[in-house]
Amino acid sequence: MTTTTLAALVPVLPLLGAVAGLALGRTAPGFVRPLAVLPTLAAAVLAVLVAVRQGGDTVIEAATELTPTGSVPITLGLHIDGFAALVAVLVGVVASCVQTYSTGYLREDPRYPSYAALVSLFTAAMLLVVYSGDLMVLLVGWEIMGICSYFLVGHYWETPEARSASLKAFLVTKLGDVPFLFGLFALAADAGTFRIDGILSTVASGDLDHPTLVALLLLAGVAGKSAQFPLHTWLPDAMAGPTPVSALIHAATMVAAGIYFVARLLPVFAASAAALTMLAVMAAVTMVGSALAALAQDDIKRVLAYSTIGQLGYMAGALAVGDRGAAVFHLLSHAAFKALLFLAAGAVIHAAGTNSLTAMSRTGGLAKRIPDAYWTMTVALLALAAIPPFAGFFSKEAVLVAAEHTALGDRAGVPAGAGWTVLVAGLLTALLTAAYALRLWLRAFRGRGAEAPDHGRQPIAMTSVLWILAIPSLGFGLSALVLDDWFDGESLLPTLTTAVLGTGLAVAGGAVTYAVWRTVTARAVPPVATPHVAHPDAEAGLVEAEALHLPHPAEDPADPGRVLLGPLYGPAADGFHLDALYRKVFVRPVVGAASLVRFLDREVVDTYVSGAANTAKGLGRLVRRAQTGNVQTYLSALLAGSVVLAIAAVALANAFAGA
Repeated sequence: MTTTTLAALVPVLPLLGAVAGLALGRTAPGFVRPLAVLPTLAAAVLAVLVAVRQGGDTVIEAATELTPTGSVPITLGLHIDGFAALVAVLVGVVASCVQTYSTGYLREDPRYPSYAALVSLFTAAMLLVVYSGDLMVLLVGWEIMGICSYFLVGHYWETPEARSASLKAFLVTKLGDVPFLFGLFALAADAGTFRIDGILSTVASGDLDHPTLVALLLLAGVAGKSAQFPLHTWLPDAMAGPTPVSALIHAATMVAAGIYFVARLLPVFAASAAALTMLAVMAAVTMVGSALAALAQDDIKRVLAYSTIGQLGYMAGALAVGDRGAAVFHLLSHAAFKALLFLAAGAVIHAAGTNSLTAMSRTGGLAKRIPDAYWTMTVALLALAAIPPFAGFFSKEAVLVAAEHTALGDRAGVPAGAGWTVLVAGLLTALLTAAYALRLWLRAFRGRGAEAPDHGRQPIAMTSVLWILAIPSLGFGLSALVLDDWFDGESLLPTLTTAVLGTGLAVAGGAVTYAVWRTVTARAVPPVATPHVAHPDAEAGLVEAEALHLPHPAEDPADPGRVLLGPLYGPAADGFHLDALYRKVFVRPVVGAASLVRFLDREVVDTYVSGAANTAKGLGRLVRRAQTGNVQTYLSALLAGSVVLAIAAVALANAFAGA
């Protein structure tokens, strides 16, 4: 079987699994779980075979015209370079882990068949984005992911939070997709093709006429899909969906798509210094702002959501300094430990019976009760904090090294200011990341208080996946020694300067956080928790701190984040009030305009329409009164009319005669 055939089967298999799962979900429910796991696992195996055959240093091209358009042709084709080969393996492996984990996590969920089918469709759409050689076909996968995220985030549609979060995710990402679509059209108009190889050839020859306009339009879509400032606000709210969905979105699909798109078309963005500068500023604000927000969150999944936004900022920063190898390397590394973090968080949520870090910080015994989640989450948090030798250290260092080279003027065509912006923001974010990672670990596993009810042993499908993902979270960084061919042949090894600065700041952030935590917990009086959890395993009914008779998170005296952030704690906990700003600037004017249109329609347009109708009805009533059914009345009226007409005729005749 040829490599192109294998590659074509990679997105097709999850798609067929989704269709079969939906078709058999009611008639043959016993087939739902195999149809969820096996096609996705087979796609992962085929993706590995494609990567082995591709080898990292060649590009696999295959295309056929999809349909005649009369202008710019649209083709159904493949464009597989080293980045595409590795990202496809990532998507297949993480999706397989999520599907396997979900068989245990959602084993009692009545809507599991539709959930599993949507996850498979989500996976197929991302794989289409990864392998596609035509931007219009890529756009199909891009938009399918958007609708899948809408349904999966709103899986627990009974709750207003899930309904609101799904709608917000859909609308905010669509806000970026509109200029993104115009950017694709402008790019195709300049290059004369939607084919990626043709576009790259056009850029290389210097024939791209409007690089800045095209790049900025495309960046709007990337900001929405990959949750970058200022379109990042949907991602924390999307935590209302099932935890495995969060793992999939944050690690392998949706948010990874935007970063991957820029990496694949980086020469287009590199043709505009203004676009690279804009991307660097966007990445810097995203990194630092999300890290501050994560340090103030009291929901375990929202901490991880803001963490994802910050790590995506690192990837965007690497792209802003022109190093797509560092960006994709961190994308792969981050996928491993972030999927592990979310899936381990699912085990913590199940064991604690609550989604609130405040409640978990007041709940004892979690580390002993769920040792698999405890140890694997510890590994993932160390990787997140970029502590050597964990995977996050090597990939984050690759980003910092790229920024350092650009800042020193070693990378031609990229503004040095972009390098300094990314480098300074990256180092500051390293400090904050270690602080909120340790805060999460301390509050989740070292909290004091009464022990929550034991909900039984975690299913083997969940715990086995945690240990599988722990392996790359620990050791994937070492692949930088052997994967140069897949990353444009550039070295991804850390340098002494950035390694010392980055690791030193991370250790300092962790040390200060631990010292503050020891101080505040020593002063705080441990409350007596009286948990009465009604929904231990249903995220649709997660119990908040009030249900456990605990203080509100904003009033928790044992939170080191309050001390570390000081007056910034309140704004950071609320996402720096961006949602409130958007409501005032965008939502209220739109609602006001809609109210005005409704008033004009009801009071003006409807008035004219209703007046015309009422006039016709009034005339009808008058005419109806003349219809008595009495023949004598009709004859009398006819005679009277004739007399009137005769008199009128005589009068007119006399008048004309006199004239």
